[in-house]
Amino acid sequence: MAEKKQKKEECPALAEWQTTFSDMNQLLLTFFVLLISMAHFDVTEVQLILSPFQGGFGILPGGNTLNPGKLADMGNSMENLPSTDKGKGMAKAYKEAISVFQAELKTRKIALTLNERGIVITLSTDAYFRKASAELDIDMARSVLEKVAALINQPAFADKSIRIEGHTDNTPTDPDGPWVTNWNLSTSRALNVLDYLVDFGADPRKLSVVGYGEYQPISNNDTEEERSKNRRVDIIILREK
Repeated sequence: MAEKKQKKEECPALAEWQTTFSDMNQLLLTFFVLLISMAHFDVTEVQLILSPFQGGFGILPGGNTLNPGKLADMGNSMENLPSTDKGKGMAKAYKEAISVFQAELKTRKIALTLNERGIVITLSTDAYFRKASAELDIDMARSVLEKVAALINQPAFADKSIRIEGHTDNTPTDPDGPWVTNWNLSTSRALNVLDYLVDFGADPRKLSVVGYGEYQPISNNDTEEERSKNRRVDIIILREK
């Protein structure tokens, strides 16, 4: 019985342009992978680029004093985002701040962040203030505040305004005590920081103070650890006046 020859299935022939197009796509992919692997990304500048969009487009905020969705309160819009030159200048200033506070950052005595408002130097009130008080522990805070005063007096910050923000957790104050509300306590702490910065040589014309009380938390207030994150004073080198 004669064996039937099995016919081989023939693949449809590709047009010549399809082969060439496929080769070109592979070459382009290889080229761009090579570019990315050789590229150097400046983390500071990338952070600066992304900062105006924190809280939106799925980008989570981190290490700043804003809650998601607060960008509108800061008056940010696409029309007034910083120019490339200004952005690079702020990124350079941020690097300078990191070098100035290198020791404090390693020991976590302060936090330093860059966001849509500018450079934020965060002091934990638990570390620098007497408990349930606006009295600044100057023995603990002196070196930090002296560095802050020297930093904001540098030429790179000559045209920058400085805002000192006081914040608390949501624990009510003693209504019979010196601070009737957390508004009073947060403002008093920020004012004391301002006074020492002026004593250490900061230009008072560049400084302003605001107290937010418990209403600008960066963490929930469910545990003592979380509440401690909200008790803070932020010294902000503003990007714009």
